Amino acid sequence: MDRIELWPIGVVERGVRTPTPSEELVGRPCRIRVRPKFREGLKGVQPGGRILVLFWLHRADRGRLLVHPHGDPVRPLRGVFATRSPHRPNPIGATVAKVLAVDQGRGVLLVEGLDALDGSPVLDIKIASPRFDEGC
Repeated sequence: MDRIELWPIGVVERGVRTPTPSEELVGRPCRIRVRPKFREGLKGVQPGGRILVLFWLHRADRGRLLVHPHGDPVRPLRGVFATRSPHRPNPIGATVAKVLAVDQGRGVLLVEGLDALDGSPVLDIKIASPRFDEGC
């Protein structure tokens, strides 16, 4: 298989459009706006619950395989697979976020803890499970 096709189910809405350290984003609530044809999939998502959000890092440089951790040139170069850098061949972000509010009719989730930028396409949302999402 040489090709995979993905359909964004929604988009992240927040005021931050430029690359920003994850630490600054996770404490700020943001919205995930789900496309109309996928809104039925929100049934059962509850405020107070935790979700795993998979999203496309749309501002990433897909051609980089070596990066300085945290963008700090003093740190030695590392391969992208040994970092959490957004710059990678397939820039998929994965973050567990807390659900603050759900409006299934409008397709809006208000979440906290998501480190995605405004306009990031959302690829999938899953209920977070401590068994699978908390360490190895």
